[in-house]
Parts: sequence; structure tokens; C-alpha cells
Amino acid sequence: MTGAGAPPGADAAWVVLETSLDPAQLAAFCSDLERLYRINPFLEFASWEQGMPDRFRAEVLNHSNGQRTVMAARVTRASDLALRVDYAEGVKKSTRFEIQPAPAGSRLTITEEYGPTGAGAQDAAVDRSLHAWGVALKAHLERDRRWGWLPLYRSTMERVWLPMKPAARRITFLILVIGLADILLVALGLAIYWIESWR
Repeated sequence: MTGAGAPPGADAAWVVLETSLDPAQLAAFCSDLERLYRINPFLEFASWEQGMPDRFRAEVLNHSNGQRTVMAARVTRASDLALRVDYAEGVKKSTRFEIQPAPAGSRLTITEEYGPTGAGAQDAAVDRSLHAWGVALKAHLERDRRWGWLPLYRSTMERVWLPMKPAARRITFLILVIGLADILLVALGLAIYWIESWR
């Protein structure tokens, strides 16, 4: 990820990531806004409501700034490769997702724009999760490319993994790693026993 080619502006923050997906595939992925936002490892969702394709409302605890907010937003699609989410309230005015072709696939730029407020209020309300969101998105897309061929992988990710709280995901991952390590140790012990028994 890089800041190269990002838009200027003192009241904006952005992250740029490159993927092996072609622009049309990345645009299809980004069209699922709920999945896109749930990948952010700092956002804990109490609810997500999307009655219309161009509007959604979500109750969120943002662990990057400790604030619990309601995101009431309107979605505008500028083109097949660009969309903007405008928020009805709060310091953050909008989030833009822009896709461009890249030599190895495509490039996604996520830009968050903030409105002018008092410095103290803005510092307290600013969302510091953008970089982590970009890292998590890139990792999610790479895992999907690597493991998406497995029959239940994508449905498990979307119906079980992403709806979990970020803390629950981390704990579950640790349990899976520890469980896998236990299985490998048992297998190693059995292999040593089998080798010794045949001497």
C-alpha cells in the first residue's frame, strides 16, 4: 500500500492498495458495502440496515477512537469504478472508493474527507482505522485468491467470520492456531513412536 497518487487536502486521509484482481472484479467486490465495511478490524457493528441500494444505516463502535456512532449514509456511484458514501452527520463527510487499472491488476484508493470543526472535537472524532482497513482489505483479497476455490470458504467468511466482532475474530484465530499446533505435536509424537517401534 502507498500514498502515491492520493488526492491532496488537509481535511482528507487516504490509503491506496494494489490487488491482482482486474478492475471489474474489484468493482464487483466493492459493490457489497456491508462486507467492505465489516472487513475494517476496528469497527464493531451492532446493526446494519440497507433498505435501498443507495442508502444504509449502521450502528458502530469504532475502536480506533472509542466512539460509538450511527452511520446514516447515501451512496453515489460516479461510474462503474468509483463510488462515494456521504454521511448524514458527524465529522466525517464522505468516503470515496476509486478503482484504476494497475500493471499487476488494479488499484483501489479509499479517501475519507472531513468537514471543518473545532480542532479538539475533530481530533477526538477522527477515524484512525483507515490504514488498518487497507491492510485488512488487501489481506482479505489475497486470502480469497488463495483459498476461494474451497467449496465452503467464501460462504463461511461472509456468513460466519465477518459478522463476528473483531475481538472474537482474533480470539478464534488464536484458538485455531493453537489447535493446529496441538495436532501437529501429536502427529509428530505418533511419528516418533512409530519410527522407534520399527527399529
